[in-house]
Amino acid sequence: MKTVGIISPAGALGEDREKLESAKKYFESKGFNVKLSKNIFDSKRYLAGEDEIKIAELEHFFADPEIDIIINSRGGYGSIRLINKIDYEIIKNNPKPFIGFSDITALLLMIYKQTGIVTYHGPMAMSDFANITPFTEEFFNEALRGEKLEFNGSKVYSSGCAEGIIWGGNLATVVSLCGQDFIPEEEFIFFTEDLNEPVYKIDRMFTQLFNMDEFRNRCKGIVLGDFLDVDNENWLEEFFLELAGNLNIPVTGGFKITHAKDKITIPIGRKCRLHDSLLVID
Repeated sequence: MKTVGIISPAGALGEDREKLESAKKYFESKGFNVKLSKNIFDSKRYLAGEDEIKIAELEHFFADPEIDIIINSRGGYGSIRLINKIDYEIIKNNPKPFIGFSDITALLLMIYKQTGIVTYHGPMAMSDFANITPFTEEFFNEALRGEKLEFNGSKVYSSGCAEGIIWGGNLATVVSLCGQDFIPEEEFIFFTEDLNEPVYKIDRMFTQLFNMDEFRNRCKGIVLGDFLDVDNENWLEEFFLELAGNLNIPVTGGFKITHAKDKITIPIGRKCRLHDSLLVID
């Protein structure tokens, strides 16, 4: 019987223990054992306990031969506090699926950069597996089985074809990594989403990334997910059209990469192809 490890490297769970129990029951109903990290219910301000315990648990979950899949409990904030203190050799020597989104993007990208292991931008225990939708479940299972994935967007801001690895995540968290060695060596298609960010900040974050020569030269296309609860939808559309016009690379949107309930799972680091609004991950 396989085991799912549920871990909390970011924000505190707060009062939502029932959601964690629901997620645990979901995995057990699918025939999995479930292990919870020691700090799962810890709280230090807005964090899920002390950084040292979080790091020890992360390394332990990768090293533990009984744990087959690691699911993050939630995002919030805290992952970036850990990235320079992790022993990535432990992770490299014990590869296994590591899944999350939002603040967990920092760990997804740094683990990929430091180890070359594919990580998964996908559902988490509290927000998703506590009451998972059939849509999210289907695409999660397909991604973890290593199947060829095809997704169609609904908007084309700049048409064209591009190839590379699929790479990205929550926009604000990606930008928080600036100053680190986090950009992949390979050419990539950048996927991204965000929540509760005004358009001027979205503009600023994209501008910051594309002001970096390394990022701009290796980014061969952009796949946009949801930018939920934005302050001005018209401004956002204007900005994406402007961005596409300035970059001379294919830019497409309308993908279910999102904080909402229905979401696709993206295997960071796998080869992909973008043709207008069609994204194929091999």
